[in-house]
This record gives sequence, C-alpha cells and structure tokens, in this order.
Amino acid sequence: MSAVAIVTGGARGIGAATSRRLAADGFDIAVIDLVEADAQPVVDEIRATGRQALAVGADVSDEAAVTTAVDRIAAELGAPVVLVNNAGVIRDNLLFKMTADDWDTVLRVHLRGAFLMSRAVQKHMVDAGWGRIVNLSSTSALGNRGQANYSAAKAGMQGLTKTLAIELGRFGVTANAIAPGFIETDMTAATAARIGVPFDEFIAARAAEIPVGRGGKPDDIANAVSFFVSEASGFVSGQVLYVAGGPKA
Repeated sequence: MSAVAIVTGGARGIGAATSRRLAADGFDIAVIDLVEADAQPVVDEIRATGRQALAVGADVSDEAAVTTAVDRIAAELGAPVVLVNNAGVIRDNLLFKMTADDWDTVLRVHLRGAFLMSRAVQKHMVDAGWGRIVNLSSTSALGNRGQANYSAAKAGMQGLTKTLAIELGRFGVTANAIAPGFIETDMTAATAARIGVPFDEFIAARAAEIPVGRGGKPDDIANAVSFFVSEASGFVSGQVLYVAGGPKA
C-alpha cells in the first residue's frame, strides 16, 4: 500500500498544486476542503494518473469534524503519514477597523486548524515510526500592514512547527514550515479585486519588488513541500523556508 498524504485547503491554489505534486511523487492523497465537492475535481485529476485519492469535506477548525475526517481517511485510503496544513482564509483590515470576528476567524482556521489536524494525524505517524508535517506560514509572519490577524497566525505556525519538531522527532517525524511570498492564486486575485486593481497590474507591481523578477506560482510552493516530505529531508526539522523569490528572513 502506498503512503498516504493529507493536504488541507486542497481544492485550489497552493493546496491543489501540492496535492498534484505529492501524487506525482507516489503518495495517495486525501484532499480536505470546507466543501467536499470543491475538492472532487483535484481528486478526479489525481485518480486519472493512477493514484488513489479521496475528497473530504471538513472545517479544520472544528474538533469533531477533524476527528471524523482523519478516521475516514485512515479507513478508506490508509493511515496518513504526511500532513500539509495549508487551509487558510484572509480577513484583511487595519487594526482600528478589524473586528473580533475577523481576528478569530483567521486564527481559528490557520492556527487552531493546524493544531487539531497535527494532533489527530500524529498518532498514525508515531505508529508508523515515520512522518512528515509541513505547515504553511507566510512572509507576512514578519509583519504586514492590514494583516494583524494573518501575520499573528502565520508567526504562530512557525512556533507550532518548531515545537512539533521537538516533540515528535524521536518518533521519526519531522515538522517544517514554508513561508511563501507573493503567489499568484485566487486569494491574491481577491486581494487585488478588493483594492480595485486589475490582477495583471497587481502581479506586475509585486514582481517589480521581487529579486527574481516574477510572482510566485503554486508549483513553486509544491516543489518545496515535495522536498520536506521526502526521505532526503530526514535530518531537516523545525525549519522555516522562505519561498519568496529573494531573502525575507
């Protein structure tokens, strides 16, 4: 039986690219998204390549939903030994305009979600004596105007990652974080729309600030995930890799 990987927020963008890449690397994939039907196209694409895949609808911030999802994945696909905590939302606003709900929603999905998923999956990794956890942080962890909630959540992901690495290392489990810079996704397109700038102009403006001279693609992040979940990365744990087209930290 092939090893099983879970990707949260896997229906689109970075999550979809990561799901496809890990399937190409030989993993069977559980694609979790808030609405199960949204994850199905990615699952169908993976199945067409001959790999096994499963679409799972779950709110990663809901403890009972996470338990049910992971139990279902273990029963239908196999015990998961790779977890990519990618699910996320944005509720951008300046501090004086940011509501408590804006704050709670972002912290709940990113940080509580990663905690609940990691806690649920680690037992399968410990039983296997091998596992990989990859958490999606962001360059916003260093601070970003209008993103007090998102910045705090993404900085929290880095602290969570380092602690997981310390606690789980003895069981053959590594934990690492990837901090993307500007990536061309539906989420960044929504940001451009919110501020009234055409997406192509938004991309060009951001690319002008990036040393390699282009915006990032979801596959750029998927490539980094691929390394972190490989056998080759077994002595790399508790690290934060900034994938941002230049030095960010």
